[in-house]
Amino acid sequence: MWPSPCDDERRNLTRKIEALLFMSPQPVSTRELASFLGFPLGEVESALEGLTEHYAADHGLSLLRSAGGWQMTTAPDLCEVVGGFQVNAERLRLSRAALECLAIIAYNQPVTRPEIEEIRGVRSDRVIDTLLRCGLIRSAGRKKEAGAPILYRTTDLFLDLFGLNSIGDLPPLSEYDSGIEVGELDEKLS
Repeated sequence: MWPSPCDDERRNLTRKIEALLFMSPQPVSTRELASFLGFPLGEVESALEGLTEHYAADHGLSLLRSAGGWQMTTAPDLCEVVGGFQVNAERLRLSRAALECLAIIAYNQPVTRPEIEEIRGVRSDRVIDTLLRCGLIRSAGRKKEAGAPILYRTTDLFLDLFGLNSIGDLPPLSEYDSGIEVGELDEKLS
């Protein structure tokens, strides 16, 4: 049996409400949703009830009535997991040396430790180890030269943290003065 046009319309309304609640940082009232989407209040309330039931059944998210509106939240039973994850994410604070090294790797990848140290002018063993431990860079094989030094590349986590879709989205180096300070680089990368 084919879904009726009403089913499609109802499904689309539910999807739109879900998307709006997902992106809203504060609760949204039923009336506000109905007004914005151009649907009768009763249909929006029905869609919200359907979404509430949907998320109540074994999902990591839930729909919560709060401050006179609706808000998408994490499931209450996952509070401890979510709180722990946020603490770990906030702990990822990089030193200026680490940011400098990360920028060198990002713009020159794949790059070896000796090449990084040549650009920085200082040993970078500990900084590279920190970036590896944080998951911001990874080993990308070995360079075919004497000693076969390890090559380093940035990771998907690096792209995610700096809001990049691909490494090609990095701003061109020509935009920066050669005398750029690390603090300025820190600002531009964050």
